[in-house]
Amino acid sequence: MAKSEDDDDTAWPVIDELIEILPTLDNEPFLSTFALTHPDLDHCQGFEDLNDRVFISELWMSPRTFREFRENENLCDDAQAFHDEAMRRVKATISAGGDPGRGDRIRIIGYDDLLQEPEFKGFPEEMLSIPGETITTLDSEDLSEVFEAFVHAPFKDDSFGDRNDCSLAFQISLYKGGGVGQALLMGDLKYPIIRRIFDSSKTNTLAWNVLLAPHHCSKAVMYWKDDGDDEETLKLDIVRDIGNAACDPGYVVSSSEPIPASNQPGDNPPHAKAKQQYQRIVPNEFLCTHEHKNQDDPEPIIFEVSEAGFAYVGQSESSKPMSNTLESAGGNAIPPATAVGFGSGFQ
Repeated sequence: MAKSEDDDDTAWPVIDELIEILPTLDNEPFLSTFALTHPDLDHCQGFEDLNDRVFISELWMSPRTFREFRENENLCDDAQAFHDEAMRRVKATISAGGDPGRGDRIRIIGYDDLLQEPEFKGFPEEMLSIPGETITTLDSEDLSEVFEAFVHAPFKDDSFGDRNDCSLAFQISLYKGGGVGQALLMGDLKYPIIRRIFDSSKTNTLAWNVLLAPHHCSKAVMYWKDDGDDEETLKLDIVRDIGNAACDPGYVVSSSEPIPASNQPGDNPPHAKAKQQYQRIVPNEFLCTHEHKNQDDPEPIIFEVSEAGFAYVGQSESSKPMSNTLESAGGNAIPPATAVGFGSGFQ
């Protein structure tokens, strides 16, 4: 967020903090994979700065960015920078006839007729993923023993709709010995597409320990006006299905400003009505990034996957009991000084 540049604002300077904890490659901060859900400003702001300061080995993206560029829609500066970098990598991939190597890799997620046009001719199928497929490689490294990304969206026929409808959506699973943690990430999707995901997916691909509340805790996930209706109504079917997919322990996270006690008609997310519905179904706790622990000085929300299972690091006093406590996971409340993760120096 632009206001993170203001020292007196509580918005977190994500890029500055990321650079502090990333591993290095040839003395440069190294990021194995960067995924852009969709080219809205609030999802890509700072990308040009990030790309200048960090070695990003692989990009994941929806083809919607290509389509918007073709149709001369208003892309923000950082979305334009992302498009230019993505197109550079597409050309490098086609030129190499396959994997172009670190710093040039790109994975296109979702299918669009645009990909049949001449400038994409020769783009390898192994670098294209569609809904229903599972990705187990990051930066060309097989991480199937510790990482899976099941692709839920975007669907091909949503390429022409609202930009939010083209969001990347995944179930991410991380494994450590016998322990597993799963996160359901759905970008800025709304009720109709989330309903379609739940209708077309197997139960095991919908399970979550962490649900990132879609569209920054928007009520459009479960309040919707169907054709012919005069006003939106609560869709209890999706509330029920999201709740049934929850694992124990389970947390809903709203990546947003503090959530107000109520909203006025037309207010942008976050929405109090959505928070209320999530609180009904979440096994443990509803968390908000911008008010975590201290609204005046929020702290990062940290989860851990260990051989003992999934745990929320730094459990709030208000949190319901967890089946796997931080102590049983062998963790502590202080993040490690040295970054660790998955692949290419990540574990």
